[in-house]
Amino acid sequence: MEGPVPGTGPFQHGGAGPAAVRLAGFGFRHASRRAWAVQDVDLRIEPGERVLLTGASGSGKSTLLRALGGLLEPESGDAAGELTVDGAAPDRRRQRVGVVFQDPDAQLVMTRAGDDVAFGLENTGTPPELIWPAVDTALDAVGFDLGRDHATAALSGGQKQRLVLAGALAPRPGLLLLDEPTAQLDPDGAALVRAAVARAVADRSATLVVVDHDVEAWLPLVDRVVELLPHGGTVEHPPGWRPAPLRMPVRWVHPPGEVLLAGEAAGFTHRGSARPALAPIDVALRAGRTLAVTGPNGTGKSTLGLLLAGLRAPTTGRVAAAPTVTAGLRRPDRPPHRWPAAELATRIGTVFQQPEHQFLTGRVRDELSLGPLRSGAGAAQARATAEELLERLGLSALADANPFTLSGGQQRRLSVATALATSPRVLVLDEPTFGQDRETWAELVALLAEQQDGDRALCLVTHDAAVVTALADDVCTLGVPVPV
Repeated sequence: MEGPVPGTGPFQHGGAGPAAVRLAGFGFRHASRRAWAVQDVDLRIEPGERVLLTGASGSGKSTLLRALGGLLEPESGDAAGELTVDGAAPDRRRQRVGVVFQDPDAQLVMTRAGDDVAFGLENTGTPPELIWPAVDTALDAVGFDLGRDHATAALSGGQKQRLVLAGALAPRPGLLLLDEPTAQLDPDGAALVRAAVARAVADRSATLVVVDHDVEAWLPLVDRVVELLPHGGTVEHPPGWRPAPLRMPVRWVHPPGEVLLAGEAAGFTHRGSARPALAPIDVALRAGRTLAVTGPNGTGKSTLGLLLAGLRAPTTGRVAAAPTVTAGLRRPDRPPHRWPAAELATRIGTVFQQPEHQFLTGRVRDELSLGPLRSGAGAAQARATAEELLERLGLSALADANPFTLSGGQQRRLSVATALATSPRVLVLDEPTFGQDRETWAELVALLAEQQDGDRALCLVTHDAAVVTALADDVCTLGVPVPV
């Protein structure tokens, strides 16, 4: 894809030019793991090239991006082979690199949006008089229209991701590294971000390496597709290559059963905010049905999921559960957000937008056993449940690993498995297919399809149109986003 003359785009570089990347037999093994996260990578990326890095979930894509960014500290593991950016070790080229990771919360450092973008510019020595024009240019490029003074704590996940991208683009990096940059965005927002990236690298004054499982969307914007192989090495796909189509699950449609959980004019407003994060809404989760909650970023989809899951109290209206769900509770008259944690987990299973926020143990196997044990299952039954879920979701080889060392896609599968482990009547899953390759997506969606029996209700908060097609009986599309 040809672009304009270098230096004429919205993110003109100050003469340093695009970076060159070289890897020869490169590998890295995390300190707490026996297996190599990535190994035997031989790759040359020429200055100004645009490369899409793909591969199976857990093949080391994020680790490789962190290595390119000079963010793997020596004490964090063992490295092999060679990796250079512009002929030097990546940690000596950090100011030449802009990085956007999967979790935007890990990169936000300031309380106001404009200050967060300005922070990176100040760190790279940008003259003061140029900082705010550069901030405004970057915010405009990614479609962040809430203003410099908007509180970062009051942003949706997708809005945070756009802000982080603006922060990465503003210093005009020679190497731009993007790790699932559109995963938390609605389709329009994702297209806007890809367009912003395309503009930023159109003049070839920055080298781009992007990791994304949404391969088709990036193909028009990149020069090459390089796949990391699960057991080491790479393969480069030829021009015109397309990934295999998604494998849809077999499912049976059930007639609507009783309402197990309902939001009645349920809404939420952050303290001190003049506008709601979620406008009041009526919603019902019925046995035998799967409800998909969709809509643009900022409309309150994740907030609605938290209200239905009993993890946040509505500030207007209420959330109520059916007697068949509250049976056995010591105080069945109380709303879900006032149930004890152990009793909530056996009735409403939840997957958070950030899965690492719900991990409680130091081993994957223990994480899956914890819920059944707390709900009264014996040790043998809890172990059997854990082993079955480990096998189904391709996590058996990681049974003794620390959950916090898993890849983003592996963490997502683990969080879904922990929600299923207690066999709750209601499942509320926020972006359950985030970070999955085609095989793990198919296995995860097939497992969710098995939960669609006549007794359970599922709620999927998602931007994934394919999972809506595969699983949804009903769709609730929230409206135009409002600042919160």
